[in-house]
Amino acid sequence: MKKIVDGYFHLLKMLIALCLAVMVVLVFGNVVLRYAFNSGIPVSEELSRWLFVWLTFLGALVGMKEHGHLGVDSLVSRLSPFGKKVCLVASQLLILGVLWFLFSGSLAQTQINLDVQAPASGLSMAWFYGIGLVFSVTAAGIVLNDLYRVLAGKLQDHELVMVTESEELAEVAHHHGQVSAPSSIASTAK
Repeated sequence: MKKIVDGYFHLLKMLIALCLAVMVVLVFGNVVLRYAFNSGIPVSEELSRWLFVWLTFLGALVGMKEHGHLGVDSLVSRLSPFGKKVCLVASQLLILGVLWFLFSGSLAQTQINLDVQAPASGLSMAWFYGIGLVFSVTAAGIVLNDLYRVLAGKLQDHELVMVTESEELAEVAHHHGQVSAPSSIASTAK
């Protein structure tokens, strides 16, 4: 199962890189065509905008899996392990609730826009709204896995705080081989 999940997230990273590459080609090509040849690629702006939305959501999924999102843990890091578990379970349940709203809204928008064509490309607008479905289902899987690990007692104490205080602390944690231990890193970094 771990190989399948790792393969899926490797595919997401490749899609992110592909989105970025296609965006660069479309935008740069359009600029060159406008200035050099007084023409352009009509679908360039629309497709670049769609690719940027997909890139953002896919990047958020990768960040979520790696627990790389920034957050403030000044209160939670001072709690006992039981208090940290309670806060983590509560936050995961709230996230699942938000993901349900995102899923149901994205599903409705995708169904409504199945037959609506984008102005420049003529593609179905369902592709634009469909990323909400991909994001909410994948994110729910990540959250449910984390929730299971908390409730089954499979997390160590330093894993109970699933945010990173700053990018610098995340870099220090990466060099020390830790998953995410901002409070212990902060004390050693001083």
